[in-house]
Amino acid sequence: MNFPYGMSDFYALITEGYCYVDRTDRIPVIENAGKQLLFIRPRRFGKSLLLSMLENYYDLAKADEFEALFGHLKIGRNPTPKRNRYFVMKWDFSCVETTGSVGEIRQSLHNHIFSCIENFVSRYQDRLSHKIRIDEHDALRSFSSLLTAVQQTSYKLYLLIDEYDNFANEVLMGGSQRDRERYEELLYGEGSLKTVFKAIKSASSGRGLDRVFITGVSPIVLSDMTSGYNVAENIYLRPEFNDLCGFHEAEIADILNRIVADCGLSEESASESLEMMRTFYNGYNFSYDTQGRIYNPTLALYFLKNFRRDCRYPKEILDSNLAMDRGKIKYISQLPKGESLIVRTLDETDPVSIDRLADRFGMEDILREIQDESFMASLLYYFGVLTLAGNTDMGKLILRIPNLVIRRLYVERIHEILLPDSDYRTECERMADIFYTSGNLQPLCDFIEQKYFKVFDNRDYRWSNELTLKTAFLTLLFNDAFYIMDSEAAINRRYTDLSMIIRPDMRQYKLLDHLIEFKYLSLTELNMTGEQAKQASVETLKAMPQVRQKFDDAKQQSAKYRQELDKKYRGILRLHTHAVVAVGFERVVWEEMRSEK
Repeated sequence: MNFPYGMSDFYALITEGYCYVDRTDRIPVIENAGKQLLFIRPRRFGKSLLLSMLENYYDLAKADEFEALFGHLKIGRNPTPKRNRYFVMKWDFSCVETTGSVGEIRQSLHNHIFSCIENFVSRYQDRLSHKIRIDEHDALRSFSSLLTAVQQTSYKLYLLIDEYDNFANEVLMGGSQRDRERYEELLYGEGSLKTVFKAIKSASSGRGLDRVFITGVSPIVLSDMTSGYNVAENIYLRPEFNDLCGFHEAEIADILNRIVADCGLSEESASESLEMMRTFYNGYNFSYDTQGRIYNPTLALYFLKNFRRDCRYPKEILDSNLAMDRGKIKYISQLPKGESLIVRTLDETDPVSIDRLADRFGMEDILREIQDESFMASLLYYFGVLTLAGNTDMGKLILRIPNLVIRRLYVERIHEILLPDSDYRTECERMADIFYTSGNLQPLCDFIEQKYFKVFDNRDYRWSNELTLKTAFLTLLFNDAFYIMDSEAAINRRYTDLSMIIRPDMRQYKLLDHLIEFKYLSLTELNMTGEQAKQASVETLKAMPQVRQKFDDAKQQSAKYRQELDKKYRGILRLHTHAVVAVGFERVVWEEMRSEK
């Protein structure tokens, strides 16, 4: 099997025999949805391939190749009357330069449109009776001439726009005052991008442009264009399009079964590999009206391609191309109150909930001094680092981190915020390595006492105290190269605080599985001052009745979890269980409750 990782050319994918997960049955649904559509998905989620599929289906120049391209696919059995009935033009705004002055960005935008027009002329010149006049100083005037030529034929134009918001978002997220000014000049008044979309809106009013399909990451740019382009229908939340980009688990399972057979692996390897992919890549939902979960296609193809080539899992579970999404999390964390939201997303017991997704907002909203949590959470949803996860008892939308690979991005950002000193991070890695193989958590407890708690004291986080402790250990111990790490892992409808289960492909090494329970006692509960807590020995603190009770509670909880984990993993775990009790934000005491090798 050849996997089209990084490919967005439908023609090459089909003609060169790559694996293709068929979504062509949605073509009639797209046709019926409207003539000017906006479809939003996170970056690297298969939008470009979707547009390429539409381009090949509707392109009148490829009518003779329809059977070769689509005959074996779902739409090939029952094509729509509009197949191969359009001139097709595709604009890809990710090609537009984002650096330089507004004038340079405008020129890059117009140069891209020029290039697309030239490609159009080359492809369709035998079908055009009217000459297209190219104005080297005005791409929109050239586009108007193209439309005039189209009107002289019996066909109409289908315009596909990929990453419509890419360069505007890149400018905006630069963060500086100058970046914001450039964004305003591009979008407000008679800005270059707004002018382009005004031309598209005008062209669809009987001037030869029949259909427009636009993809992007968020609706921010359209909001700022206001009347410049207010005719697009948003289809990105509709349930019939939830899986338009992305893979179902049954599709992943089928491919894994074939890889396992080709590699000569055991039957258990198929279920094991599916569990791995489910944990790291599944979990996305883009519709209010469905609970169906889909896999990120780029991440899934990254895993599948490596698994098929090497007959083993990739050691780096996070594809470096998706690691760039940490920049989106960083951006939100730098907004007012954004840092607190980023940290709170890690709390599975109290997930982020909002009344509704913001869908019409612009730069002025982003730049307000006091941000609404709903607004920032909506941005995290559009960026693909939160996803829809049902409703609260009051009907609010629940947003959760979709999977473990995205959770890693949050953990890395929190680590950067709380431990900006690289020397501290190196020290933490060394202490974490000690814990992974020996189960000795004391060095990390000492570090949290001496370094981490001082950072917490200087920040205005509205966390529960136990969550503060758990977040500290999660960020310091997180390692998805060795472990499947689950904060608040659901075990028989109960929740562990932190489980660290060795990845199946890492079980050959001298690593230990870990289960950690966290407890918190305030100084008031212990009738102690901060200074008294700092001066007390570890033995004295552990002997205190309140502390002993917390250890006993943790022991009872972990015993139940341990039973369930041993049952789930059929006794293969080298499981060590730990209890950690924080005494205010001054001390951390630890006990290993049980260990078996």
